[in-house]
Amino acid sequence: MKQILIIINTVVLISTQSILGQSNKKGGVAFAEALTKVSTSNVPDDQKLLLVRKLMPYATTVNQKKQIIEAAGKIKTFLALVFVSEFLEDKDLSTAASNAAINIALPTPGKKNGLSGVLVKAIVSRSINNFTEVYSGYKKADVKEFLKNMPKDEGFVSIFNGKDLTGWEGLVKNPIERKKMSQEELAQAQAEANEQMQKDWFVKDGIIGFKGEGYNNICTIKDYGDFEMLVDWKITNGGDSGIYLRGTPQVQIWDIARTNVGAKVGSGGLYNNQKHESKPLVVADNPVDEWNTFRIKMVGERVTVHLNGILVTDNVPLENYWDRSKKIFPKEAIELQAHGEDLGFRNVYVREIISGGSLLTKSEREEGFKSLFNGKDLDYWVGNKDVYVVENNEIAVKPKQGGYGNLFTANEYSDFIFRFEFKLTPGANNGLGIHAPLEGDAAYVGKELQILDNTAPIYANLKPYQYHGSVYGIIGAKRGFLNPVGEWNYQEVIVKGDAIKITLNGVVIVEGNINEATKNGTADGKDHPGLKRDKGHIGFLGHGSELWFRNIRIKDLAP
Repeated sequence: MKQILIIINTVVLISTQSILGQSNKKGGVAFAEALTKVSTSNVPDDQKLLLVRKLMPYATTVNQKKQIIEAAGKIKTFLALVFVSEFLEDKDLSTAASNAAINIALPTPGKKNGLSGVLVKAIVSRSINNFTEVYSGYKKADVKEFLKNMPKDEGFVSIFNGKDLTGWEGLVKNPIERKKMSQEELAQAQAEANEQMQKDWFVKDGIIGFKGEGYNNICTIKDYGDFEMLVDWKITNGGDSGIYLRGTPQVQIWDIARTNVGAKVGSGGLYNNQKHESKPLVVADNPVDEWNTFRIKMVGERVTVHLNGILVTDNVPLENYWDRSKKIFPKEAIELQAHGEDLGFRNVYVREIISGGSLLTKSEREEGFKSLFNGKDLDYWVGNKDVYVVENNEIAVKPKQGGYGNLFTANEYSDFIFRFEFKLTPGANNGLGIHAPLEGDAAYVGKELQILDNTAPIYANLKPYQYHGSVYGIIGAKRGFLNPVGEWNYQEVIVKGDAIKITLNGVVIVEGNINEATKNGTADGKDHPGLKRDKGHIGFLGHGSELWFRNIRIKDLAP
């Protein structure tokens, strides 16, 4: 993949240089060829947008600029929307930009959701009266309906205004050391750090740059918990930088030619991890002096990073560099790191991930429960999101959209109280995995608690350990307490060490100890290596059936 990215980028570089060196006629031909190569390439959308944007300075006519905007309009990402919105006030390009904005924001036919958020709504609202219905494929009525039904979430917001460092401040030590400082000491140190920031960092042409020497980070004034971040970055020869998440180093950025320090592995890894993976899955960097795009998502302690549209860090815990005996801070600043080399950041956006705590009861909030599903998205989950989709504030399992599939919590849990509601269809079969890894059959590599319409005739001859609520193959559950098919059921699962208690619709159907239950072997006579696991993901385990989940919350009982 790295070779593909570099080859495509080289094509653009050669084409743009050709434009500069040729006559207008030949340059126009070269420009069209370069744009066609980029538009028809198979590179990911984030990379494609970077290449499309790169051509804009070489567009010498209004028509060429329209072609670039049209190409960007086929890239359905938030940053593509931001790019085309820059031309909404240009009288020669406003119609093309409006068409592109509508194309990007609205859902592709056959798909439920388009983009959402305050900025998306503002851009689409500015575009609605200036787009060409025939060209865009949408009618004004479609756009108005889209705006009317857009979720009320804030979405991505800019944390860099493109003009100055408003919202940013100089870094004072680290989160642990800051907490030890008195208010007076912190205020004085912050004033000094802010003064140094103004000397070392600058903003020019919508880019945050660094002109200082040595190590000198800047950080957001606001603290963030769970979030998704978009940012473009570039470095020069020998460059070394990074992005600190919750005040902690770091998502790595460096020149991959620096093989003497291990940079050949590429950017996007969690550089300071020791216990968990620190290296990226693949090298996806563009050459130095070229722009790259990070898409960083942090939920709990886990981080996922896409670089130029390619997954390079997959749901890996970020370790607390400042105190490795403790978990990562629940909320802290985002930092941009400088090592004294020339670098640049632009298009810095953050979408805060909200857990849906308002859906908890007052007593649950007081007891320390957390909602894992806000009724809008699956931010707190990983896995098959083609089969598990959000509909009507519920998680619907749609096997026809991808067959079998599992959906796991992004984070791992050991001891916990897990509450959820589910609604079955006739003969429905699913499962609740606990202490499970993300790969393998959770019934054996973890533990599976049955979710099953065992009233269906096809299940007339089940083994005791196969009925709803059973710890599959280990402990059988009491029967007869499921609500009729089509009605909602309420279930609570309490796990403390080897002890497990399951309550269904107010009735305890399982209360036992896994170690005790298997001292003479498993009930199904099979090997269950997952019984030795005391920590893992919680997941819904698809078996090809349609059913629904809602009101999912958890209380982590780990110290």
